[in-house]
Amino acid sequence: MRASLIPPSWPPSVRRILPGTLDRYLIAQMLPPFSISLGVVMTALLLERLLVLFDVLAADGGTLKVFAGLLADLVPHYLGLALPAAICVSVFSVVRRMSQNNEIDALMAGGTSLLRIARPFVASGLALAAISFALYGFIQPYARYDFRQALYLASHAGWAPHLQSRMFATPSGTLMLTADQVEGAGTRLFHVFLRERSPGLERDITAAAGRLLMTGDNDVVRLDLAHGIIVTDRDDGRPTLTLFDSTTRLFRTRNTARAFRPRGNDERELTVPELRRAIRGHDPAIRRSHLLAELHFRLARAMAIPFIPLLACALAGLAKRQRQNLGLAIAAVSLVGFDHALQLGQSLVASRGLSPWPAIWGPYALFCCACTWLALRRAGSAGAGQAWIWAWTWRRRPATGPS
Repeated sequence: MRASLIPPSWPPSVRRILPGTLDRYLIAQMLPPFSISLGVVMTALLLERLLVLFDVLAADGGTLKVFAGLLADLVPHYLGLALPAAICVSVFSVVRRMSQNNEIDALMAGGTSLLRIARPFVASGLALAAISFALYGFIQPYARYDFRQALYLASHAGWAPHLQSRMFATPSGTLMLTADQVEGAGTRLFHVFLRERSPGLERDITAAAGRLLMTGDNDVVRLDLAHGIIVTDRDDGRPTLTLFDSTTRLFRTRNTARAFRPRGNDERELTVPELRRAIRGHDPAIRRSHLLAELHFRLARAMAIPFIPLLACALAGLAKRQRQNLGLAIAAVSLVGFDHALQLGQSLVASRGLSPWPAIWGPYALFCCACTWLALRRAGSAGAGQAWIWAWTWRRRPATGPS
């Protein structure tokens, strides 16, 4: 099936390379399940980290802006994990549906092989491999460093002027604050209790209402109280009682944040060109084995993506007449096993000083060969693949010329 927009005067080799009607149809069928799969996988991967971030920011008084920034820094990391899974699920679902609807049989009866059907999917895998290389090699290192920096600053930035109902807050080492009811995003307080201690003095304040405000200096918080009582107890044993209609308390919060370290102390924070320069220059800050392991791990991970559509196409057509197909489960186990094999190889190269060629590229070659073999075997067993028919007839073709 060729696109009618291709001029017939073009060479046949060029016409075979350009995308035709079948290619556009398959890509159009793949895009909706790919988008859904990518969204589902991203959501599943982010859920666990979201809960951890909520706990950390709630304990340190982080704001929604800080949380959104941390979440944005996590997206490149999990996007790199979700892209291979999304293309595997989408290609599998498309080929499986076409097989169930006998579209694959009709195409093969017309002389279109399974490898020809997989061609647009492999082309999509090549495009995703380029995107993944940009993610692994350039975007993720900066995002990882930004995430660590933002989390460090959020954990050491001190107490923020946002309170929760019946929560005991300690803005400083000498101050404790709580309120029975909190409104206005944690800034309007009702039934407030405040205890302030210093050497030789304890001051307890109760108020009907209060309001927390941040002053121009980010380290100083202002607390406006209304209609309350101040009980002051000194070492002389003669406490005093003061009634007030309104009063203001200023207190400095604890802020232990310092300038975060520069980027590059970890090999995972270096881009691919920086890894190569560090390997050639023998950077003393990071061991050379760690740099080698990280560089080869990123390259192998990105270069394996174009072979995933071949695996999905081969497994989607197995056991066509059965309702339950274990192909997707096999593909998932294969991808997870391959990823863990790469991580194991990376660890062996980094910690034991092994060569990356058997430790990382060995599992890569095994995975790529297995995907290619399954696709070729499936295309040959169908009995209608153009490449296999041509090879078979070429072998059986009688010899021409003088005997």
